[in-house]
Amino acid sequence: MAYQGALGILALLGIAIACSQHRRRIRWRIVASGMALQVVIATLCLSFPPLVAAIEAAARGVTLVISFSAAGSRFIFGEQLLDPGGPWGFVFAVQVLPIIIFFAALMSVLYHLGIMQRVVGALAWVLRRSMGISGTEALSAAANVFVGQTEAPLCVRPYVPLMTRSQIACLMTGGFATIAGSVMGAYIQMLGGSDPDQQALFAKHFLTASLMSAPAAIVFAKILTPESEEPPDERSAVPLRTHDTRNILDAAAVGATEGLRLAVNVAAMLLAFVSLLALLNWPLAALSENVELFRGLRDANGVPPITLEYLLGLIFRPLAMLMGIPWGEAGAFGSLLGQQLIATEFVAYKSLAAMTQSAEPALSPRSAQIATYALCGFANLPSIAIQIGGLSAMAPQRRSDFAALGLRAMAGGAMACWTTAAIAGLFIAG
Repeated sequence: MAYQGALGILALLGIAIACSQHRRRIRWRIVASGMALQVVIATLCLSFPPLVAAIEAAARGVTLVISFSAAGSRFIFGEQLLDPGGPWGFVFAVQVLPIIIFFAALMSVLYHLGIMQRVVGALAWVLRRSMGISGTEALSAAANVFVGQTEAPLCVRPYVPLMTRSQIACLMTGGFATIAGSVMGAYIQMLGGSDPDQQALFAKHFLTASLMSAPAAIVFAKILTPESEEPPDERSAVPLRTHDTRNILDAAAVGATEGLRLAVNVAAMLLAFVSLLALLNWPLAALSENVELFRGLRDANGVPPITLEYLLGLIFRPLAMLMGIPWGEAGAFGSLLGQQLIATEFVAYKSLAAMTQSAEPALSPRSAQIATYALCGFANLPSIAIQIGGLSAMAPQRRSDFAALGLRAMAGGAMACWTTAAIAGLFIAG
């Protein structure tokens, strides 16, 4: 499987270089140092025993924090609704969405205390020193590891109107290549279920993926949209935005309110996109059942009913193979990649949970863990509109640049996630 992953990394870099706007202006130091940094992070987090132990301890800490959110959910919804084995079964709105609200409140408190600023600042320093990028690019990339695609740009808000197109592409790609800390807990709950050991396993991979995707996003942004202008003057280190809450209670309240908006948005997106997928599958199912050609193919070759997920699996199957996925599982894995791009990563993770928790899992544990990395980003079509809207509110005069770079940045974010998955696959045992 190792040669598949290595081939996939080279293929993704080759595609990005072929699609570059200014191939002669690509700064190869950024590409080389960014890829090396990804490998170093993967080696340390997945193979170096002392750091593996530290990451696993952090993962267990995350699962412990998730368990605390159950206290609030139990108070609001009662014991029966919260028990997956109870008469109500697993209720998504009760089991997952409250975690988003709790994590958002916790992140807000950590920002108020200045803890997150120090962590983000340290990561930004590493990125700036190792890759030779500007302070604004390093800070926004580091912030994206912990907060969402619309919150991270707030760290460099005064600089956004002055950014070059390449810097804007880097800012946007970082948002597409990572997820917010506030939703990470929800994904861990979805994939790990009620098993603390499984939750800790996926938490470890989510933490590693978030760290690896920061340099990957910079690499693909700088390949697809290299610097062709004179960057504005800025200090070597951009100051971090300070908190604007008055005390811890205010921070928790503000975070809970923001988390509620996010949870409602997630619920609305899931309702809309799952329903739209069902709508699109209806004529496809009718076609496969009633057209003689398709019915003959099914009867002769054992082809399953035609659905959008099945077609996406066929399209993205070669890409799944390049990430080190066995051919027999590549169709199911490719379907997840397609669902993430056209819908959201939430829909894809929900499908991944169904695949791994069924009586006959469609993916092996190794493939499921690699999928955690491949889907760990906001690289999807709906997020393009979200980013354009959020950034345009900060710099209305650059709206045309945001719109022009949206699809390219989303593609860069997706390739960053896929490269992260391919590299991680080299370290995950079968």
